[in-house]
Amino acid sequence: MSDPNTDPRLVLTLDAGGTNFRFSAIRAGKPVVEGVHLPSRGDDLEACLKSIVDGFETVRARCPEAPVAISFAFPGPCDYPAGIIGDLGNLPGFRGGVPLGPMLAEKFGIPVFINNDGDLFTYGEAIGGLLPQVNAMLEQAGSPKRYRNLFGMTLGTGLGGGIVRDGRLFIGDNSVAAEVWTLRHKLEPWTNAEEGACIRAVRKIYGEHSGIPFGETPEPKVIHDIARGTVPGNAAAAREAARRLGEVAGDVMATALTLIDGLGVIGGGVSGAWPAFLPALVAEMNSEFIAPDGKRFRRMPAKAFNLEDPGQLKAFLKGDSREVAIPGSDRTVLYDPLQRTGVGISRLGTSEAVALGAYAYALSQLDGTRAR
Repeated sequence: MSDPNTDPRLVLTLDAGGTNFRFSAIRAGKPVVEGVHLPSRGDDLEACLKSIVDGFETVRARCPEAPVAISFAFPGPCDYPAGIIGDLGNLPGFRGGVPLGPMLAEKFGIPVFINNDGDLFTYGEAIGGLLPQVNAMLEQAGSPKRYRNLFGMTLGTGLGGGIVRDGRLFIGDNSVAAEVWTLRHKLEPWTNAEEGACIRAVRKIYGEHSGIPFGETPEPKVIHDIARGTVPGNAAAAREAARRLGEVAGDVMATALTLIDGLGVIGGGVSGAWPAFLPALVAEMNSEFIAPDGKRFRRMPAKAFNLEDPGQLKAFLKGDSREVAIPGSDRTVLYDPLQRTGVGISRLGTSEAVALGAYAYALSQLDGTRAR
């Protein structure tokens, strides 16, 4: 696949939310036109489809050249490779299977690619965000360590995820790889992890510890400001809400990275509050299990580092590099025995990463480098 940061081809993109649709056009990894925002009208299928067509037509008319594809994020459940949208909770007009991709392909006469926003967020960060930044810092530090795999987590209205393995987006056989919202909630194991790692989870815990009904609790940004002491409120409750979010999200991150063995990146609307929850998240990843004989051992094979903490970042980059002698030779090789992972916040911004991921995904499909 060509480099998405320099490729001259132009692709129309869309970030589809339950309330608004945000349309753009990307070339060489950057927007080339002013974006278009339209209401989703998700309760009315005909009106919703009209918004999608109108948005793409408006953006296309602004483009300096013809687009080669349409590529965008859309909520699931979907058969993403086929472009068929299933029954959506936040866009209730879609019922029974709507072939949105084929419809747009017929309308615009170009290939159409649809994917999950968590997947595309992770793909964007793997191409132009946290993954290449960390590898560049490792190179500058003289470390032999490099990373090729990335797990992305989005904390917002819900809990999303995505996997990039060795430069390729991993979708799965049913288009539901990395649907981590269905993992078990560590602190309330009768329900799923999303109920402990999203906007409503932060508001719920703050309300319970403050004696406030859920409907009267502030948004996570305000709760974060309360925890920092910059606005009035129950600071202890705000800190506990952030700690619990970190613990539940850390359990999810640890499970994913145990399977993937790469780096972790976090985006979404709650990610701006990372100073409040990221320490607890990394602490959970570094927690221990207890063996039957009472001995303790690491929950993860790799040690986790908070890449937003300057001290931990320095230790992560340094590793434990040493020269080891080759038996029967007078030569040595560089060896770093410290198995480690790092977790950081989106370097691109969530929407920007989704757009870059959508663009790169379209290029990969057009060039025959298929996602798995």
